[in-house]
Amino acid sequence: MLGFTTASFAQSLILPGEEVLFSFETQNGKRLTLNKSKADNNIVYRFGTKDKVEFEFPGKSKNSRKDFKYSFYMRGGGVQNEGMDLNYVYFSNNGFKYVIYDTYEAVGRKQEIGVKIINLKTQKKTDIRGNLKTRKGSLIDFRFNKFLEIGDELFE
Repeated sequence: MLGFTTASFAQSLILPGEEVLFSFETQNGKRLTLNKSKADNNIVYRFGTKDKVEFEFPGKSKNSRKDFKYSFYMRGGGVQNEGMDLNYVYFSNNGFKYVIYDTYEAVGRKQEIGVKIINLKTQKKTDIRGNLKTRKGSLIDFRFNKFLEIGDELFE
């Protein structure tokens, strides 16, 4: 029974012919996936449960990589220099900005993943935090693979 549930869950958020670039389960049991099509290198964001995709972006765009941007900030030097590594993949849809984050701060060895949803009209932010133990992939890869356009926005 457990194997069936996992397979069903995976199929609803990861389609055949896609590979996961970054994924995690949220603290309330939902899942976020950022997938890439193996056929045409398009990218898709999905959020939902094992039974239902609650939100998908961008849908059936022909060149969806242009809908997403990646930004980062890195400061080395460990605790003495308050080192940090901040990584974001973001997109806008219907008056909201979605910011997937993967961050590390040396002070306190604080590592966080999640998605922030920002209402562009009111600037109200909703932060949906991820469970680090369920994480697959890393946003740091976008720094080197030139897969997404690199932007300059930071979201802390």
